[in-house]
Amino acid sequence: MSRQEWQNIFSAKTKGLVEKHGHNWILEFDDTIEADKQARFWYQYTRGAFARFRCSKCNKDWTSKKVLVVFHFQLNKSTRKGTVKAHHFRQECKTCEDAEMEKPKFAPDNIKALLEKLVERIDVRCYTKNRGNSSVRLRYFRKSDGPHEAAHCEACQKGFCGQAE
Repeated sequence: MSRQEWQNIFSAKTKGLVEKHGHNWILEFDDTIEADKQARFWYQYTRGAFARFRCSKCNKDWTSKKVLVVFHFQLNKSTRKGTVKAHHFRQECKTCEDAEMEKPKFAPDNIKALLEKLVERIDVRCYTKNRGNSSVRLRYFRKSDGPHEAAHCEACQKGFCGQAE
């Protein structure tokens, strides 16, 4: 899905926060943010999700069960605006030499589940909502093609994946 579709889903998921608290929230994509290195007064939420990849060199496609997405978020109460920055970790084709890091493609239901969990986290961190039980589950629409390939995972290369062998 495109970034605009992510933003549309995010707007729908944050509608309750806007109505309840009067704060507008925006979603930006920022490939420069790093896991565990959020700016001062920003919170972090990290989640793995199922996604597909396609090699731009050989057109091979593959799936991964735990593609890491890092969100940094902050509420500025004086401007009544919340900002979320997102980074999707990439993977490279294991068969191509000098392969490019490819961006993941997430199914709409997985994006909805990811963003719903993010909004729950925002509600807890910025509005001190009681966590309670969450019923949101990430759905896996297809079996993964095999074991995790740490050598081809951007998150592993940066020391953040958690699946590194």
